[in-house]
This record gives sequence, structure tokens and C-alpha cells, in this order.
Amino acid sequence: MSPHKTVSALPLFHAAFPRWQQLITPTWLARLVAGASVSAAPANGWRLLEVDCGAPADFLKSHIPGAAYLDTHCLEEGPFWNKVADSALLQLLLGMGIRHDTTVVLYGRDTTAAARAAHLMLYAGVKDVRLLDGGFAAWLRASLPCAEGEPQRYPPVASFGANFPGCPHYLIDIHQAKSLLAQPDGALASIRTWEEFTGKTSGYSYIKAKGDIPGARWGRAGDGTDVNNMSAFHKPDGSMRPAGEICQFWRKEGIHAGLQTAFYCGTGWRASVAFFYAWLMGWERISVYDGGWFEWSHGLGHEAQASRAVPTADLALQIQ
Repeated sequence: MSPHKTVSALPLFHAAFPRWQQLITPTWLARLVAGASVSAAPANGWRLLEVDCGAPADFLKSHIPGAAYLDTHCLEEGPFWNKVADSALLQLLLGMGIRHDTTVVLYGRDTTAAARAAHLMLYAGVKDVRLLDGGFAAWLRASLPCAEGEPQRYPPVASFGANFPGCPHYLIDIHQAKSLLAQPDGALASIRTWEEFTGKTSGYSYIKAKGDIPGARWGRAGDGTDVNNMSAFHKPDGSMRPAGEICQFWRKEGIHAGLQTAFYCGTGWRASVAFFYAWLMGWERISVYDGGWFEWSHGLGHEAQASRAVPTADLALQIQ
């Protein structure tokens, strides 16, 4: 039985935010892959990509039919795992057959990896970027067919067809982050755990410094010390929590759509989740501070903040 028939009774989209068509369900994707008609159909060609870090060992065993594979090492580079040079990003997209008007559908076994790619494609100027809510796990829960073997190879294109990058304001560097803190309507939102934000742990084996950026607001992430946990944003099944819940805890920390907000984390993945969800909600004055705590703690090593009982308290101290 074709996949679009087996899931035809399930919802195709979440309609709770302005950019509702950018967060897709397995139902919608199954119909697209099967060649069935879909609502909010891609206007031009489309590309389906699984995003992960490193060699595609799991992908080769099982993946969504028709998917190509995107290694995040092609998107970011050391020492701080910032975005690769624009020229390299452009060549990567062209090599995967992606223009500004190509619909790109992304999913991952870890949604933060797919969100990282989604943010950088929006930065590049791809107009129609869609993310599978709940990732590959949601596809499996829906009992949809999988393929094994080599990834899809899309034919390359010669031109992006528009200025590149199309939305450079979606990403800021350390100097812009410092300037944003000085703006009356500016905010740096830390998408890190409470343990990271309060200086109990750096969150990463390769980041020694503990603490956070002075003046930053706690935008939450997950529980405990697991930097892969995004339970503040995701339900137990990995799908996005209601937009109202996310906005509510952000408002408590003074983060709202009226501000010029840059999200950051340790290196960029979790911040990209927050960015993408805010973008879904129609927030326009948003970006990702690409370097995050990893870069900040090196470039401004004498400055760190450890918050105490309440996230909004201010205390500067030496990083440990």
C-alpha cells in the first residue's frame, strides 16, 4: 500500500503559527515522496536531505526514500564550529542542486542537526525551507517505508539565481553580539541548560570555560547536563511543543518578538532550533550568534556570568 494511503487520516500541517507550512508532518512528506498531490506543494523543484554529523553509517542502513545526505562538517568548521565561508556554503548548495527557489525538506535523527542546516539555508537565501517535525523518529512511528543504501544524488545547478547570502542578518558575529547587548531593544538569548547558564558545567567535553555571557537572558534548552536534550522545546516524542508554551517561558525571561534577538548556545545547533521555531512564529528581528559560548569564552575570557536562584539576576565572575 502506498505511504500516502496508509497515513491519509493524519494531519498534514500544524496551523498554529504564521509559517505553518514550514513545519511538516510525516503524512505530508509521505505523500510528497509518493508523488501524490499535497497542499502547500513546492512551487518548483524540491530536495529531501537527512542531516547528521559524520559518515552516514545509520543512513545507509535505513532512511526516508529519496533522501540525500548532508554532513554538518560541510556546513561548519573549527576552531569554533562556525559557518563555513560563504563561498564554500554556496558551492555546497549548488552541488546539491539547491537554488534560492528550491524547496528544501530537512530531517534528522537529531533535530538540532537538521535545524542547523535549516538556519544556514535561510541565511543563504533559500526561500522555502521545511523541517520534519519530530525527525526520523516520527517517520518510523508512523510505520512509513524506509530505504537502505546510498544517498540520492541530485544534479548540481550552475547558479543560485539570487544574491548570496540572501539574508545575512540571520547570523551575527561576536562584535555584533556585543553591540546587541548595548541596544535598549536588543537581547542575547542563551539556549543552554540551567546548569550551563549558571556556570555549573560548560556542557561540552571540548569547552573548558564555565559560565555564560554577562547580560544574556536564559532562553532554556533541556534538563540536566545533556546538551542534546531540548525538552523545553520538544515533547517526549521529539515534536515541537505548542508555540504558546515556548513564548510563555521566553516572556518570563524578557524575550519577545518586539526585541532584536540573537539566539546562541555552545556552538550553534540548539540556537538554530530556537531560531527556526521563532521564525515559524513570525518573529522577524532574529538571528543566531554563530560563535556562541565557545567563541565568547575564548575571545572574552575575562568575562563570564553565573546566575543564581533567578535567571534574571546579574553577577559577573571569572570563568573557571
